[in-house]
Amino acid sequence: FIDESHMSIPQIRGMYHGDIARKTNLVEYGFRLPAAFDNRPLNFKEFNERIGQVIYVSATPAEYELGIADQVVEQLIRPTGLIDPEIEVRPIKGQIDDLIGEINKTISNNFRVLVTTLTKKTAENLTEYLLNFGIKARYLHSEIDALERIEIISSLRKGEFDVLVGINLLREGLDMPEVALVAILDADKEGFLRSDRAIIQTVGRAARNSQGRVILYADTITGSMRRAIDETNRRRAKQMSYNKEHNIVPKTIIKDITNTLEITKKADTTSNIKTEDIPKEIEKLKVLMDLASKSLDFEQAIIIRDEIAKLRKRLKK
Repeated sequence: FIDESHMSIPQIRGMYHGDIARKTNLVEYGFRLPAAFDNRPLNFKEFNERIGQVIYVSATPAEYELGIADQVVEQLIRPTGLIDPEIEVRPIKGQIDDLIGEINKTISNNFRVLVTTLTKKTAENLTEYLLNFGIKARYLHSEIDALERIEIISSLRKGEFDVLVGINLLREGLDMPEVALVAILDADKEGFLRSDRAIIQTVGRAARNSQGRVILYADTITGSMRRAIDETNRRRAKQMSYNKEHNIVPKTIIKDITNTLEITKKADTTSNIKTEDIPKEIEKLKVLMDLASKSLDFEQAIIIRDEIAKLRKRLKK
């Protein structure tokens, strides 16, 4: 069972090639023995020989999965009756002023907004510009570590700020029912961040809210935009037809926010540690935090990090 296969499969392919590329120079210049090549990830052929039957799951499957599959099953109907958001294309000229108007309209209904840009600098500048207009905004990009990202997303859902500006981090795996508007700036700039799959994934961030909608700011409709819009409209047509046939009224997903960060809001476990034992305990917790991060259990890593901070505070006193 391979989830988010459009991302997982390239990563599986890349592990072997990345390992070889890294070790080649080390071996050639004598920093590693040739035997280092033997300790490696499986290549893609070896991986496929070991897995047997597979189910690939993705909202945007790549050509590989579609080509190799004996059967393709679409899951378009949601239990809550939610339909894919409507996509609107607007001109780039005056896009920021238009965006501010749409943000204010969305915020007035107590919903949140996601805005995607192409560069880190643009994300930072736009965030600063929005703040100058009295709009509570923050940005998200690759230089912000995984733990802080979770905190930022949790703060958005709680309403501590209203607009999150990002680059390609607003795609897979972000489930935020409070988001009713997704705005994609420079949507007609062809490339990885504006491919049809990237656009569909970004559009999906507005699909958890019954009033979700998407605005693409572009002067021309690229092939990627056209494919993304056509695919979204195809899905919408099927979803609306099903809802009409079964008298279903779309309902926004209700999801507990506290689970994001405060999964185990335990009593303070650091208070019963003797002062002389604190340095050892901190080192122990740092190892556990690293293990949690490497296992992608970022929520647990945050809890451990907070315990370390409490211990350091006690040590200073």
